[in-house]
Amino acid sequence: MNIYTIGFSKKTAGQFFSILRANSIKQVVDIRENNTSQLAGFTKREDLKFFLRELLNVSYVHIPELAPDKVIRKNYKAAKNWEQYTQSYIKLIKDRAIINQLINDVKYPPLIEPFVLLCSEPKADKCHRRLAAELLIEELFTDGEIIHL
Repeated sequence: MNIYTIGFSKKTAGQFFSILRANSIKQVVDIRENNTSQLAGFTKREDLKFFLRELLNVSYVHIPELAPDKVIRKNYKAAKNWEQYTQSYIKLIKDRAIINQLINDVKYPPLIEPFVLLCSEPKADKCHRRLAAELLIEELFTDGEIIHL
């Protein structure tokens, strides 16, 4: 299974939804901790759920446990040390055991292929969505590849 990732910032709503349509995305997996801020624009939780359903017939799930915590974000903002951020994020996700919960816990709806991991960063190179996708490939979808939209 391939894992897609997308960031919404620096995209218009038209660009964002066109990219999802062009890649036949069936589910958006929101991995932001906070998805209700005014800064989220058209990707604010309730608006995004509505747009996805009405425009594309795409499902939406929020999994904030795949987001970095405030301490990791604060440390990165202060030090700009991506290696430290990466190590801290991977440790946090493994400590949370969220990857295994995605397949063994009824708390989470099943992932629907093809799905896309959503975050805000315009590029995936220094974003937790890339790290989350790598962990999913490593632990669950070993025959897949990561595609950044």
